[in-house]
Amino acid sequence: MTATETTPAHLATEDRFVPIQTRSERPTSFDPADFGTPTGREVNWRLSDLKRLAPLLVDEETETGAEPAIEYGLAELEAAGLLVESTGHDAAPRGEVFRPEDVVSAIAWKRCQNALHIRLPEGQVQEQPVIARLHGTGADRHGNAHIVVEAMPGSVGTIVLHHSGSARYAQNLEIIVREGARLTLVSVQDWQDDAVHASAHQAVVGDGAYLKHMVVSFGGGVVRVNPSMRLAGHRAEGEMFGLSFSDSGQHIESQVFMFHEGVETRGDVLYKGALQGEGARSVWIGDVLIGQDATGTDSYEKNQNLVLTDGARADSIPNLEIKTGDIAGAGHASATGRFDDEQLFYLQSRGIEEEEARRLVVIGFLMEIVQKIGVPEIEERLAEAIEEELRRGAGLAPASKAGA
Repeated sequence: MTATETTPAHLATEDRFVPIQTRSERPTSFDPADFGTPTGREVNWRLSDLKRLAPLLVDEETETGAEPAIEYGLAELEAAGLLVESTGHDAAPRGEVFRPEDVVSAIAWKRCQNALHIRLPEGQVQEQPVIARLHGTGADRHGNAHIVVEAMPGSVGTIVLHHSGSARYAQNLEIIVREGARLTLVSVQDWQDDAVHASAHQAVVGDGAYLKHMVVSFGGGVVRVNPSMRLAGHRAEGEMFGLSFSDSGQHIESQVFMFHEGVETRGDVLYKGALQGEGARSVWIGDVLIGQDATGTDSYEKNQNLVLTDGARADSIPNLEIKTGDIAGAGHASATGRFDDEQLFYLQSRGIEEEEARRLVVIGFLMEIVQKIGVPEIEERLAEAIEEELRRGAGLAPASKAGA
């Protein structure tokens, strides 16, 4: 595999545009030129904030000799012996799974010469979660990255990628969970308000292996994290969880894809979001594909959004594609709404003030995801972040209707 291998990336002519509707048919390419500049009509860009993402759509060298856009805190990885040298685009296993699906990920592939390779050794059980800290050094700084997380056969562990500071940052994350391995991967977006972050996560799960993938987004001006998981092995299992809290002017987006390819695979997708403030925006698109050979599959996806104020908007689009009739079960659900008046009335009838009642409802709604992380340090930080978000919005009137 080389970076020059390409597949035509869109169907467009001067007088005709044919959008690609099915996620499984989305073309890929390692060459950014094959994609062109998004217009906003493309199915994978039509709900995105292209204006603020514009710096990440340009294929050009970043300034040499300047302070790096991202400072890496890898002390925990080094101490645990989990870092592996990865030099050049052809350094295995880079590219074993990852295929850029848009211009941003193709640019990140091209412009990032050396990958950050994290490997859980075969048969090793990592007792404690390991955190990689990625800190942006400035909103005017532009960075590209390719990260490989590889769980070797029989390994067990939890890797956390914690993003903070500010930058214009394009990131590819390639996740390989080999036979019998059990991996938890948590990506936390705790950026400052002026950060712009676009990330493509692509994972494959082997025979009898398990992957818990979590995306938690609180900070940042625009945060677009698009994860996909391919359950390729026999009895492979995958869970994809997401949590977001969008404030005024924030755009938080996830386009999620789970592909059941192997026999008797099991998958669960649950994303929750809260929104408050004028112009707060969240976008969730969930695609589940059960392949023609994926007999005995059990799959479910759900997205829930809680709109706390007027002026906020949540887009939620679940899709389910089934190519075999021999499955254990499959379904999807989506709900977007304001506070439940009955819940508020119940709490207030017990002597709880309205502001405190609203706080309890939001915390109860979001903590279902937080408690699935299993990393005390991250769970405590997120609980604090939820409280901070609610204090910031204190005193705002309840929304009169759900987001569009």
